[in-house]
Amino acid sequence: MRLLTRVAVAVALLALGAGTAVASVAVHELGWALPLAVAATLLTLVALPAGWWTRLPFALGWTCLVAWVVGPRPEGDYVISSDVQGYVVVGLALLVLVLGIATLPRPGGRAREPDATGTAGERESAGIRS
Repeated sequence: MRLLTRVAVAVALLALGAGTAVASVAVHELGWALPLAVAATLLTLVALPAGWWTRLPFALGWTCLVAWVVGPRPEGDYVISSDVQGYVVVGLALLVLVLGIATLPRPGGRAREPDATGTAGERESAGIRS
C-alpha cells in the first residue's frame, strides 16, 4: 500500500510540474507574468521535500514539458520565443532539472545515530573508536 501511495503522489506531482510549465510557457511573453511564473516554479520546488517520489517528479514534469514545446511546430514557428523571455524559460527548465537531481538524498541509508557520549562524528575526529 505504501508503494501505491508513493506512485500516486509521484504521478500527481509529475502532472503538477507539467501544468505549472504549461502556465509558465503560456504567460512567458507578458512582462509581469514571467517573474510570477519563475517564483511559483521555484517556490514549489523548494517547498516540496527532496526525494525520488516528491521533488524529482515535479522537476521532470516541468522540464519534460518545456523540452517538448521548445522545438518548432509544424507551421514553422515556435511556442517559446527566441528572446530574453524565452531564454529565461529554457534556463529555468535547466535549473529546475539540476535542482531536482542535485537535491536527491544520498544513497547508503541514514547518518549514524549519536550516542550518550557524543556524536559519532565528534568521537571519530577525536580518535575514539567504539
